[in-house]
Amino acid sequence: MSDQRSPMPMNDDEAAAFAEEVFDRARKGDAVILGRLLENGLPVNLRNGNGDTLLMLASYHGHLEAVAVLLEHGADPQIANDKGQLPIAGAAFKGNLQMVQLLVDKGAEVDGASADGRTALMMAAMFNRTVIVDYLLAQGANPRHRDARGTDALGAAQTMGAPETTEQLLKLLG
Repeated sequence: MSDQRSPMPMNDDEAAAFAEEVFDRARKGDAVILGRLLENGLPVNLRNGNGDTLLMLASYHGHLEAVAVLLEHGADPQIANDKGQLPIAGAAFKGNLQMVQLLVDKGAEVDGASADGRTALMMAAMFNRTVIVDYLLAQGANPRHRDARGTDALGAAQTMGAPETTEQLLKLLG
C-alpha cells in the first residue's frame, strides 16, 4: 500500500492563500519547507502576480540556503520577473557577493540582461559594489555592454555618483 495521498481539493481562496504562504517562505528563506514542498511536486519556477519566482524572492532577500535548495531542484536563474529583472541583478543591487557567486556557479549568465538591457555588472557599478564588479569581470562580464539607453557600466557608475566603481572601470577601460 502506497503512502502517497491524493491532494485535498482547494477552492480558489485556499489556493491563493497557499500560494502566498509559499512565496512568503521564499522571502523568509525557509529552505527546509521549500525543499519539502518541491519534493512533493511544487513547481520550482512558480511565479507570483509580479512574475517573481521563488528563486527571485529568496535571492533578493539574501537567503543562500533557500536559493541553493531551489537551484538543486532545477530553478531557472534566467527567469525574469514582470519588470524584466533577473535574480543576479537583484543580488548585485543588494551587494550580496555570495549570492551572485552562487547564482553564477549554478548557471546564471554573467551578462544576463534585464528588459532594459541592464546587467548585474551595471547594477554593481551603479551602487559602488567594487568587490562584485571585480568578481563579475573575472567571470567574463562585458564592461562595454550597453543598455537600451546606450549606457555601459562606467556610464552607470558615473551617473549614480559611484566614485570607487567609476575609478575601477576607468582603469580597466583606459
